[in-house]
Amino acid sequence: MSTATSESRATARTWVGLALLLIPALLVSMDLSVLFVAAPAITEALAPTSAQWLWMMDIYGFVLAGLLVTMGALGDRIGRRKLLLGGALLFGAASALLSLAPTAELFIAGRALLGVAGATLAPSTLSLIRDMFTDPRRRSTAVAAWTTAFTGGAVAGPILGGALLEFFPWGSVFLVNLPFMALLVAAAPFLVPESRGSGAAGFDLPGAAASLVGVLGLVYALKRFTEHGADVWGLAALAGGVLLLALFVLRQRRAAHPLMDITLFSRPAFTAAVGGNTAVAFATAGLGLLTLTFLQTVHGLGPLQAALWSLPTMAGTVLGAVLAGTLSARVRPGLLMAAGLLVGAGGFAVVGTVEPHDPLTLIIGGYTLLTFGIGIVATLANTLVLAAAPPERAGSAAGVAETSSEFGAALGIAVLGTVAAAAYRTGVREALPQVDGAAAETVAGALSEAPRAADPAALLEAAFTAYTDGLTTAALTGAAVLAVVALLAAVALRGLRPEASE
Repeated sequence: MSTATSESRATARTWVGLALLLIPALLVSMDLSVLFVAAPAITEALAPTSAQWLWMMDIYGFVLAGLLVTMGALGDRIGRRKLLLGGALLFGAASALLSLAPTAELFIAGRALLGVAGATLAPSTLSLIRDMFTDPRRRSTAVAAWTTAFTGGAVAGPILGGALLEFFPWGSVFLVNLPFMALLVAAAPFLVPESRGSGAAGFDLPGAAASLVGVLGLVYALKRFTEHGADVWGLAALAGGVLLLALFVLRQRRAAHPLMDITLFSRPAFTAAVGGNTAVAFATAGLGLLTLTFLQTVHGLGPLQAALWSLPTMAGTVLGAVLAGTLSARVRPGLLMAAGLLVGAGGFAVVGTVEPHDPLTLIIGGYTLLTFGIGIVATLANTLVLAAAPPERAGSAAGVAETSSEFGAALGIAVLGTVAAAAYRTGVREALPQVDGAAAETVAGALSEAPRAADPAALLEAAFTAYTDGLTTAALTGAAVLAVVALLAAVALRGLRPEASE
C-alpha cells in the first residue's frame, strides 16, 4: 500500500473509530480486577463455598486466556468487525446475567460467558487497528493508545468498582458495561471498516480445542500450586496442559490452515515482543494485587480510598505509552525495550524498600515508576507483534500477544503471591510462635482474629510487619525477573533498527 493511501486512511473518522475500539480493550482488562473491591459484597450476598469462590474469581481469566488465540484466528476468517460486534452483544448479555445472578453457580456461569465474550473483543480490536493505521508512525500512536486502555483497565477496575460500591449494589460493577457495549454495536458499523485474512481457509477445530484445554490446564496448575502446593491434581493439570500444547504446536506445523503461524516465533522481534508482554503482565498483576491488599490492611484504607491512591499508577502507564510511541521511530527497539524493563525493575526495587509505617507516597511512587516502564514495554511489544505478522494473520498474532499477557498475569499472581505468602507465614511464626489458624496464614485473617486475641496490638504489629516483608520480598523477586528479561530482550533485538517496528 502506498504512503499516500496510508495517509488518506488516517482520517478524523479513523481516529474516532480508534476511540471506539478503546472501549472494549478497557472493559475486558477492567473486568479482570473489578472483583478485588467487590469481593466482600458479593460474598455476603451469594454465600459461596470456598471452592465456588475460587471459581468465581478465576473462571473469567481461565476462559479468556484459553480462547484468545482461537478467537483471533476466527476473526481472521469470518471478519474481525463481525466478531467484535458478536462479542459485544455476548459481553453485554453476560454482564446482565452477572448483575442479576441469585446464586454462586449462576455467577460462575456468567463469568465464564464473560470470558468467552472478552476473548472475541480483545484480539479483534488490536487486529482492526493494524488495518486501520497502515502508516507505521500513526499505527505506533494508535497502539500506544490501545496499550494504555488495556493495561490501564487493570488499575481502573478497582477504582470504578470502589466508586460504584459507595452508592450502588454490587451488580452495578457489571451493569456499567451495558451502555458501552450498546454504543459499540451502534457505532462500529459506521466508524470501523471490516477486515479479514485473505482466502476462505478452513477453521482448525481440533487445534482450537487442544489450545483451549492446554492453556486452561496450565493456568489451573498455576492457581492450584499457589493454593495447595504441588499436589497430584496440580501436577496432572500441568502435565496435561504441556502435552496438549505440544500436540497443538505439532498440529500447527502440519495443518494446511493453522490457527497460529508458528514460524512467527523464528522472528526475534515477535518472540521478544511476546516475552516482553509476558514480563510486564507478570509485574502488573503480581504487584497490583499485593499493593491493593497492603493499602487496605496495613494502612487501613477503604476500597475507594485505596483505588484513588492507585490513580498515579495509571498516569505512569499513560506517560510510558506516549514516550514509547514518540521514541519508537528514532530509538532501536532493543534499547527501548530493555530500558523500559530496567525502569520497571527500578520501580520494583523501590517497593522493595517499603516499611509498614512509611508514607504511602513511597510505595505509590515505586509502583508508578514500574507502570511507567510497563507502558514503554507494552506499547513497543504490541507494535512489534503487529509489524511482524502478515496482514492476513493479524488476529491470531494479536491473540498470541494477549495470551502471553494473560499467562504473565497468572504467573505474576502465582509466583509473587506465593513468595509473599511464604514470607508472611515465616514472619508471623517467628514473631508470635503461638499464633495459628487464619491469623498465621493471611493478614486479612489476622485482622479478623485480632479482636479475640490475647494481645491484639502485638498480633496486628506482627502481621503488618510480616505482610510488608512478604510484599518487599516479592517486589525484589520481580525486580530480578525484569532485569533478566531486559538482558534477554536487548540480545534478541540487537540487530533491529528503529524502522524494524514499521
